[in-house]
Amino acid sequence: MHHHGYLWTGPKDRFDQEALRRPPHPEEPSPGSRPELIQRYREVAGEFLTSDLPPLETAYWLIKPRSLVRGTWEEAKVAASWLGERLAEYAPRFASDRGRDPTRLARQVNAAAEQLQSGADVSYGFYLERPSYLSLAVVTCSPNRANAELACPVAEPE
Repeated sequence: MHHHGYLWTGPKDRFDQEALRRPPHPEEPSPGSRPELIQRYREVAGEFLTSDLPPLETAYWLIKPRSLVRGTWEEAKVAASWLGERLAEYAPRFASDRGRDPTRLARQVNAAAEQLQSGADVSYGFYLERPSYLSLAVVTCSPNRANAELACPVAEPE
């Protein structure tokens, strides 16, 4: 078991495009469907796999492009440490004072280490200065507990 880290920042309105953050339905619309439905399905199907947008289900980071992996770690504590470093880096930009609280951030890192050690994924999101959003995720791989069928995006941990 190992872990992959992912980070996304961007406009909140882009993050809110949920159709582009979920995998396309396994069945395409029938040929007799409305043209706009067929076009929308094709757009979503093509964009989901290549987009840097965070997926709604954390495990689906594993099928995104390999270039989006920000780090790979065998130890849960090391992966959680990366998460803590990113939280410290972005905390000054958090929209809420509560989100910047160092004690709260330390608790989140400790909780993340426990979750990752158990084989679970970790995903955090924060509003930054408006209208931006930060998404951080560490995904457990080989296998992923939430979706064991998803392949690892890298051959070997770095």
